[in-house]
Amino acid sequence: MKAMILASLAGIFWGVGEIFTKSVLHTGKIGPVTALAVRSSVALPVLWLTWWFVSRRGLEPAGWASADAPTLAKLVIGSGLIAGAGGMIFFYLALHAGDISRIKPVAFTLAPTTAVLLGWLVLGEAMTVQKAVGIVLVVAGVIVLTGSK
Repeated sequence: MKAMILASLAGIFWGVGEIFTKSVLHTGKIGPVTALAVRSSVALPVLWLTWWFVSRRGLEPAGWASADAPTLAKLVIGSGLIAGAGGMIFFYLALHAGDISRIKPVAFTLAPTTAVLLGWLVLGEAMTVQKAVGIVLVVAGVIVLTGSK
């Protein structure tokens, strides 16, 4: 239950935040890469402060910097470059170019769909009928939601 509450809060925060972002981009005074750079710059000190806070309370593993090279490489390349930079750059460019009511559902459907499929194929997580049906239903719903105007 805690995980679902946290995930729901993340979704609400992203939804509200992107409405602000789209509104800013709509003015034509700020471009998508500027908006992303400001977002990241503002978020970074908050993230490090949060890391410091949870680390001091033992809620984060100690010694992350001494993790083995493959673990650190996956952190930097996968989380930092691919998801952090690449995903956000493409998302902000898309947000600038299209309607938020179409961009957000596509991006936020492909992300979990990709994660479920790669979790199954790469990480060996179980692929259940429920997951497969869920993927089909979510993708179908987004196709209906974002189809021709």
